[in-house]
Amino acid sequence: MVGRDVRILVTGGAGFIGSHLCDALLAAGHEVWAADNFASGRAANVAHLGGQPRFRLIEADVTRPLPPELPPVERIYHLASPASPNAQSPRSYLQLPLATADVNTIGTRLLLERAREDGARLLFASTSEVYGDPAIHPQPEDYRGNVSPTGPRAVYDEAKRFGETLVAAYWREFGLDGRIVRLFNTYGERMDPEDGRVIVNFAMQALRGEPLTIYGDGTQTRSFCYVGDTVRGIVAAMEAPDGAGEVFNLGNPDERTIADFAATVQRACGTALPTRYEPLPTDDPTRRCPDISKARRLLDWAPRVGLEEGLRRTIPYFRAELARLTPAHAAP
Repeated sequence: MVGRDVRILVTGGAGFIGSHLCDALLAAGHEVWAADNFASGRAANVAHLGGQPRFRLIEADVTRPLPPELPPVERIYHLASPASPNAQSPRSYLQLPLATADVNTIGTRLLLERAREDGARLLFASTSEVYGDPAIHPQPEDYRGNVSPTGPRAVYDEAKRFGETLVAAYWREFGLDGRIVRLFNTYGERMDPEDGRVIVNFAMQALRGEPLTIYGDGTQTRSFCYVGDTVRGIVAAMEAPDGAGEVFNLGNPDERTIADFAATVQRACGTALPTRYEPLPTDDPTRRCPDISKARRLLDWAPRVGLEEGLRRTIPYFRAELARLTPAHAAP
């Protein structure tokens, strides 16, 4: 973390990861402005910060000029974007395709211009989705990916790829200090219970006593990183002395099959329910696991919270959300 108090803008600051990032930055003594248009963020995620004198929440769409009340900043964390691939979720990038493409392209360009004006450093939150269905495993940062530019997921993964291109172009053309992190399947408290991502689906189904839905045959893999570890890595990437122009994978290399993950979630919830299988969505990757050797070397970063411990911390949150959503049928 930077050693002096600075003014920081967090786009997507009312989102799942963004709100935890705001917590960490405020705890370090910084002034934090969170911008969110609430397409996928939730005001409840930052409600506990309402009395903080060094925190401001502004409703703003970063694909348009930011509100004039935002003063010059020294750091910009660009996290704004829907991230769920579940077509059934109203907040998924498949339900918000053009907004998702715009925030990662037009929004990124406008924020880079703002960083130039303010002399700020910018970090772009990209995604492991830029690797597509990878032909190299685990995925290092120099792997160029196997992505469909016209598939249904392209509004997210190709937009993130172009956002990365813009950050790199501003670094080369203007010397702007831009950094990129590629996030792998982060989970934890404050996930939207209607998000539609795999951990949300499994946890909510298990707590409702419903069969767990596995798409495909369950042998596809993912790597799940607890939100506290992800946030610690994001801040480390922003403040790394030699981080300008760099790309860092941030994720937990503990690779699990989806079937194993379903069983792990059930153990954490104390349930033993059947599973049902549905067809695999189009372009869904078969394997996903980060090579984090670069982050270990340059950021001195690695995950500290294992999956079982992370779920022990997270499941009570889902129980409370289920009770809030269905008070007459509280979670078991």
